[in-house]
Amino acid sequence: MHEPARPSPMMTINGCVVVAIRDDLDDQEIVALQDQLVDEVARQSAHGVVIDISGLEIVDTFAGRMLAAMAQMAQVMNARTIVVGMRPAVAMTLVELGMTLEGVETALNADRAINAITGDRQKIS
Repeated sequence: MHEPARPSPMMTINGCVVVAIRDDLDDQEIVALQDQLVDEVARQSAHGVVIDISGLEIVDTFAGRMLAAMAQMAQVMNARTIVVGMRPAVAMTLVELGMTLEGVETALNADRAINAITGDRQKIS
């Protein structure tokens, strides 16, 4: 019997949706998470998305494409996306797979990402 998909941690802080991607997500759960993220961005009228991948020790092409797709979907919804917590092995694997995640920003941690997003919003206001 298959267990129901466990929700990934997702919350909104200062108008930014923060989502943590776990290493144990299967392909179906990643697609569900993508749908959940887009719904949350719309529901919260979020202006930023922070994707925390510190829980990923390895990444495959599917996970890499889904990460890029999440960022693109958020951008289409006018939400700036920043990926945080990238391990060196994950970065090397993405490059080796030819996945540069063009247009996706990175930051060392969620605090810096949220500060970058909210700081830019304050400059615009």
